[in-house]
Amino acid sequence: MNTEVTVLYFAKSAELTGVKSEIIRVNSELTSLQLWQELEHKHPKLSAVREQVVLAVRREYVSVGEQVVRLRHGDEVAVIPPLSGG
Repeated sequence: MNTEVTVLYFAKSAELTGVKSEIIRVNSELTSLQLWQELEHKHPKLSAVREQVVLAVRREYVSVGEQVVRLRHGDEVAVIPPLSGG
């Protein structure tokens, strides 16, 4: 079953996608890796941060991997790349 979620892009991920947020349709149950692959398919430039990115689903951090993510209509998914600063 598909559901609509809002994806929020921060820092480098916003720069790479050219958007700060968007609404996408994805399966309501998938692994965090499958979710990342959906995002990367839509925005191929995201591959530049693939190894360092962390996702947040409903404000809870999720590593990109085999963890199952259950999404509900209207959920927010944040793409959080590595932050730099000093």
